[in-house]
Amino acid sequence: MMMIAADNRPDGRIDPKGVDAGKAMEGFFAIMALWGASREEARRILGEPAERTFQRWRAGEVAAISRDTLSRVGYVAGIFKGLQIVYGDAAQADEWVRRPNRALGGQTPLERMAAGEIVDLAAVRQYVDALRAPWS
Repeated sequence: MMMIAADNRPDGRIDPKGVDAGKAMEGFFAIMALWGASREEARRILGEPAERTFQRWRAGEVAAISRDTLSRVGYVAGIFKGLQIVYGDAAQADEWVRRPNRALGGQTPLERMAAGEIVDLAAVRQYVDALRAPWS
């Protein structure tokens, strides 16, 4: 699975110029498939790009992606990686995103991520990072 690493910038942010956008999107759609995300959920997680753009990305036709899209893909990759660390069983880790969670107001993590705002992805990532803390 392709991971997105922060550039060696002092602020630790990702430089979109140093990322292979095609690989980033390939990894994103692979994770969405493992999580059983619907097409609409995946599109909302990406920030609701234009339908035509989304279709091209799904087909592997990716020229470039915005910093916002890259951040969203990075959150998804971080959530995926964190869950793989917390759960020794990959299937159990992938199922976690479809189980209602009291800490997320009874929503499933996938529902929360697909709410459309980047802060929703950040909330799920923060929760997974807290779960992972004992293993870090």
